[in-house]
Amino acid sequence: MSRPFWLLHCVNRLIHLQSPRNTSSPCNTHLRDLVRQGQYRQGLDLYCRMLRYGDSPNAFTLPYALKSSAALSLPVTGEQLHGHAVKTGCESEPFVQTALISMYCKCCLVANARHLFDESPQSRILTVCYNALIAGYTHNSQFLDAIMLFCRMRELGVSVNAVTILGLIPGLTFPIHSGFGMSIHCFSVKSGLDIDMSVANCLLTMYARCGSTELARNLFNSMPDKGLITWNAMISGYAQNGLAAQVLDLYHKMEMSGISPDPVTLVGVLSSCANLGAQSIGLEVERRIEHSNFGNNSFLKNALINMYARCGNLMRARAIFDEMPDKNLISWTAIIGAYGMHGQGEVAVQLFDEMIKSGIQPDGAVFVSVLSACSHAGLTDKGLYYFSLMKSSYRIQPGSEHYSCVVDLLGRAGRLDEALRLVHTMPAEPDGAVWGALLGACKIHKNVPLAELAFEQVIKLEPTNIGYYVLMSNIYTEADIFEGVLKIRVMMRDRKLKKDPGYSYVDYEGKTHLFVAGDRSHPQIEKIYGMLDELEVLVEELGGSKKDGQDIRNEEPISGLAVHSEKLAVAFGLLNTGSGTEILVIKNLRICGDCHLFVKLVSKVVDRQFVVRDATRFHHFKGGACSCNDYW
Repeated sequence: MSRPFWLLHCVNRLIHLQSPRNTSSPCNTHLRDLVRQGQYRQGLDLYCRMLRYGDSPNAFTLPYALKSSAALSLPVTGEQLHGHAVKTGCESEPFVQTALISMYCKCCLVANARHLFDESPQSRILTVCYNALIAGYTHNSQFLDAIMLFCRMRELGVSVNAVTILGLIPGLTFPIHSGFGMSIHCFSVKSGLDIDMSVANCLLTMYARCGSTELARNLFNSMPDKGLITWNAMISGYAQNGLAAQVLDLYHKMEMSGISPDPVTLVGVLSSCANLGAQSIGLEVERRIEHSNFGNNSFLKNALINMYARCGNLMRARAIFDEMPDKNLISWTAIIGAYGMHGQGEVAVQLFDEMIKSGIQPDGAVFVSVLSACSHAGLTDKGLYYFSLMKSSYRIQPGSEHYSCVVDLLGRAGRLDEALRLVHTMPAEPDGAVWGALLGACKIHKNVPLAELAFEQVIKLEPTNIGYYVLMSNIYTEADIFEGVLKIRVMMRDRKLKKDPGYSYVDYEGKTHLFVAGDRSHPQIEKIYGMLDELEVLVEELGGSKKDGQDIRNEEPISGLAVHSEKLAVAFGLLNTGSGTEILVIKNLRICGDCHLFVKLVSKVVDRQFVVRDATRFHHFKGGACSCNDYW
């Protein structure tokens, strides 16, 4: 029905409704349907027309109109509706009271909601009003007020139901909240509310957000009936906590149980494939997406771009991006970040400029991606230009993540004094990432005094981050300041800090082959060491490389002459793949200088391309050169 005829139809209906024999229920029903369909603006339009033609709002009309103003964040409209409620005598109706409280909270006017709650004797005894205000406090990050109101509710003997718990739990998001979360869980069990699947799923999500994945899994295992939402909550919880292997294991069990995944499931699985470099599983997920008719889901497309990029398949990531008919900001951010981490800063910059021309407004996240890309590629002037654009053209206030990128950008260019001035002139206190970027630059340019200053600051902020201690130790080692090396080791020992063991792995024929330093456990280990001996001879003829253990840059600890894990992975790859096949090695720590030189030379002598993903970026080795230009 065209808009003029629809309006005429509505007017005729309203005129008809003015007869004494009719009420306004048909228009109320129409208003309800519009709001339930999310057509909030149309709902408010209908409400205004109802007023214009003489209809008086009632306890049925007002909650839907209030819900529409809340959804559209229209506080002035909401206050006008409040006035209508007072004039018509509907304000004391429970559903109107609840809708008013919710509207004020969703429009960030929590004080107004609390005033309304306190002024109404009826509100203070109604569970629905408590629920609305508790959820409002949580929505506005006023969690302490939510807890206090919940406690008051209990003291006054007001009934608590599942909606109360569902309004309170989302505010529990940090590890410090886990104790109170357990109390809420116990209360739910005693009250019999835990049998409500919504409550159980919400509790599971709460434990995961607080980092208590073991408690989340225990709750998951105890649930007799696990629906799709339950599986998604546990999979997403593992993914958010970086437990990628557990995600894939649980996904396999979900498939075995006969539960079909939805896009939420698959986004979590693809994220874990990206973290692990499990491209073979990612391929299976992509096929499933196509067979399930999820191919037009932009969240899944963006997750696929990220997965393929982090698995080293930049070509496939770009193909998916190019195939997308509607590219949103997240899509552009993903592909710009992909080229940045692979060291192709020029392409990343080109894509960023193309995004701007297409009319997409950038946000802070995409600026992090393009600044990082400029840093990795050494595009100093371009990066500084983009940094200046943030405030001047887009009114985006740079955060610490942007400043750390620019400090790294200046540091890579050897402009350490400028980097230090930038740190000192930041509007906010520099965090560990900012000082860490400066410390990394000092390692490259062998500036010991500035490194000591940066190290002193960064360990105040992140005293347990082992990487900074190792980096400072390496700086002292290269400068032959052995007293400094000893001092760092004593600090690490006194603080009971132990370095994470380095490992590398190769995904071959659907199986992950993992290696640690000095590994002797692999079935092909004799052939692997034999291959390494041959490679060492060939490498030495080209100029050689240092013995393992002389450079420990965020890699395996000093441990004699144990062969580093990435060398073993490279040898395994050469043994098991044919000529011309690219070999992808994934490493949990930064690649050390010796191994970096070794892989470069091997790529030349065997005429093969190697891709190594370490903790910070991708290194593409080909013909004796690396995409990072020896700066990482």
